[in-house]
Amino acid sequence: MNRVRLRSFLRPHAGRLAWGTLLLLVTNLLDKSIPFMLKLAVDGFREDALDQVKRYALWVILIAASMWAIRAYSRVVVFNIGRDVEYDLRNAFLRRLHALGFSFFQRMPTGEVMSRATNDVTQLRLLVGFGLLNVVNTIFAFGLGIGLMWMLSPDLTLYALAPYPFVIVVTLAFSHTMFKRSMEAQEALGGLAEVTQENLAGIRVVRSFGLERRERDRFERKNADLIRANMRLVIIRALMWPLLVLIGSVATVLVIYVGGSKVAEGTLTPGDLTAFLGYLAQLTWPTMALGFLVSVVQRGRASWDRVREVLEAQPDVVEAEHPLEAPREGAIVVRDLEFSRDGRKVLDGVDLEIPAGASVAIVGAVGSGKSTLAALLPRLLPTPKGAVFLDGKDVTDLELRSLRRAVGYAQQEPFLFSTTVERNIALALPDPDAPDARERVREAAREAAIEAEIDALPDGFDTFVGERGVQLSGGQKQRISLARALLNKPSVIVLDDPLSAVDARTEKQILEALDRAGEGRTLVLVTHRVAAARRADEIVVLAGGRVVERGTHETLSRKEGGVYATLAKRQRLELELESL
Repeated sequence: MNRVRLRSFLRPHAGRLAWGTLLLLVTNLLDKSIPFMLKLAVDGFREDALDQVKRYALWVILIAASMWAIRAYSRVVVFNIGRDVEYDLRNAFLRRLHALGFSFFQRMPTGEVMSRATNDVTQLRLLVGFGLLNVVNTIFAFGLGIGLMWMLSPDLTLYALAPYPFVIVVTLAFSHTMFKRSMEAQEALGGLAEVTQENLAGIRVVRSFGLERRERDRFERKNADLIRANMRLVIIRALMWPLLVLIGSVATVLVIYVGGSKVAEGTLTPGDLTAFLGYLAQLTWPTMALGFLVSVVQRGRASWDRVREVLEAQPDVVEAEHPLEAPREGAIVVRDLEFSRDGRKVLDGVDLEIPAGASVAIVGAVGSGKSTLAALLPRLLPTPKGAVFLDGKDVTDLELRSLRRAVGYAQQEPFLFSTTVERNIALALPDPDAPDARERVREAAREAAIEAEIDALPDGFDTFVGERGVQLSGGQKQRISLARALLNKPSVIVLDDPLSAVDARTEKQILEALDRAGEGRTLVLVTHRVAAARRADEIVVLAGGRVVERGTHETLSRKEGGVYATLAKRQRLELELESL
């Protein structure tokens, strides 16, 4: 597996990086010319050349103004690179999330993913923008400053630099600890985000069981963990900064003492000492900022490790090397399909053949593998090669987008976005704002037997459904999800237990919608309801991941002691009891 490198996100901006670096170099050159002008001005005072002093003062004003403009522009250039890298990272992050499968989200909670997508990517923007600018600026500042100081007085430069080895020692001593504590702080933030996300998603459950106090306590514990982690990081930074300032101050004291002696001896002019102190002063801020810069870099490193974990995660389902367009007739063949999850065999040697336009009901107890089988048809799970065919083509050879347009899938628990009914149905359209989009949405809603109910809503198709469709009933959400699956007129419809949590009236409405949706299409219906299964041309019964029965409703119902016959008998008795 190729490791994802941060420089791959910097490479497209190489031209602007070079331009920003050049601007920083010019800024530093202008900055270093000011102490030289002060040297000339001080020496001019000694020679009573006041006209020259005035001229040097004007030059300092001009240089300072030019430096201000170029410095501001350089920061716009470099900081914008950081924001563009942040933009590219977020897009790459979302693309990878779209590609990742069930196994990834099993091990990484939603709140943790959100923390990495927001806070960690923001830290990387600081690393690329602020961090990169100050690293380059510090290199130029020290390189040019030390070079010019050496030209003025080599031995005084050695005195000035004598304390600086301690800068390296302090930086290295704190660097590893700062990285570790930055990682702890980021992980604590991820934990807090996870608790917050869970409470928002499950707010009705929390209220219905009166768990507000317990959840507040849980949040407070995570919040306290975050405060502790951040305070541990702040303490390190608080200790590092004064040490670096102290080292810079010691260098200044040494230069004043030794340099003053040299001026008194006449081996150094007052102007030379003034310029030397000016160059040394220009090293004070980079030295003081080194602690903060190390913090930004180490926090950025920690964030990059967390973001890279997502970017390098391997998808369960990958596109074929040379993908083919999916055929649109609708015949499905399953041959000796085996599938395992977490070391447990879920499907074992399943064979199935569905002619184009036919309907099949997949029936079985919980854990029999019927939902897994349904998800393998459009490759929502890693379908084994040579096991599932659409119109004679192995589905693993078909383009994923094309396959999923040909095989419409509606999941057991329909998910609606917090937008309008129309937008939820039009989600699958290439352009939801196209002139014919509203009519296509209406047509799909009509097929799903939900158009009249949508028109009866307060704002019709423009009604906002709320978070996860909270404003709608379970049956309405199921049929809106069905309409969404029908929108692109797929040749195959796969429905995963659409009657799992609806009442008798809603069940009747959904069954009528299924009859209309199945006209002219291949229909694969996963269900545990006999009322739905009996409408199919063939019923396939799964148990323990294997096909144990197949046939029509009439045939299987007469099979004494059979799985389907037992299920039908039990549901018939339940209906009789309900009627009583």
